[in-house]
Amino acid sequence: MFSFKRQVGNQAEVIALKYLCKHGLELIEQNYLTKMGEIDIIMLDKSEQTLVFVEVRYRRNTYFSSAAETVTRVKQAKLIRTAQYYLQQHSKYQEFICRFDVVGVESDLKCPKINWIKDAFETQ
Repeated sequence: MFSFKRQVGNQAEVIALKYLCKHGLELIEQNYLTKMGEIDIIMLDKSEQTLVFVEVRYRRNTYFSSAAETVTRVKQAKLIRTAQYYLQQHSKYQEFICRFDVVGVESDLKCPKINWIKDAFETQ
C-alpha cells in the first residue's frame, strides 16, 4: 500500500512529466531505481540532443523554501552517481550531452505552480 507522501509525490511527477512533454521533451524512463538511488524522470531534449535527468520536488507551502531548494548537495551527488550508472547500462546514450533539471511543483496539486530549472546543477 502506498503511503500518502508517495501518492502525492507520484501526482507531482505526473504534473511535471506533462509539463515537460508540452515543452518538447520526450519521456525515456520514469522512476529509474537502483541500489544507488532513484531518478524521477529521464527525458530527451531533441532540440539539443541532450539527455535530461529530472528531479521532481513538491512543496505545498513554500514559506521556508521552494521545492527546488530542497535538492541538497547530498541529493545532487546521489543523482549524479545514479545517472552515471544509467549511462553505463544504456550505452546508446553515452555520447549525449547530459544535464540535471529540477522541477518544483508547488501549492495545491489541483492548480500547481511549476518552476522548471534547467541545468540546476553540474557534476563536480
